[in-house]
Amino acid sequence: MSYYFSKTLSMDFETAIQTVYLALQEHGFGVVTEIDIKSTFKKKLNQNFRPYRILGACNPSYAYEALQREDKIGTMLPCNVIVQEIAPGQVEVSAVDPVASMMAIENSELHMLASQVGSALQKMVEDLA
Repeated sequence: MSYYFSKTLSMDFETAIQTVYLALQEHGFGVVTEIDIKSTFKKKLNQNFRPYRILGACNPSYAYEALQREDKIGTMLPCNVIVQEIAPGQVEVSAVDPVASMMAIENSELHMLASQVGSALQKMVEDLA
């Protein structure tokens, strides 16, 4: 079982970031965190790295429901979406599959919710153009 959904886009990195932000919003998610890996590695390690950002996506309704069912689920929130340049003009977008990441949790109600969130994230990735 794969632990993510992925799609490659033919566009520059910054356009891809904007595209993903809009797509997440259209599917009921907001970005609550953003980690710029390229900048962090340069600053902390003085290492060059390709453009790579981790977006912490959150749908407040799903997050609220999840926390009602399992109070420690916050250790797995928000849902990560990565945007990385794999070649000039080629950007890969990948989103976590919450079903795969929550397999170790024995809570059937949470698994059903994870399936709904996963479907929404998969649709978001598939709809990217």
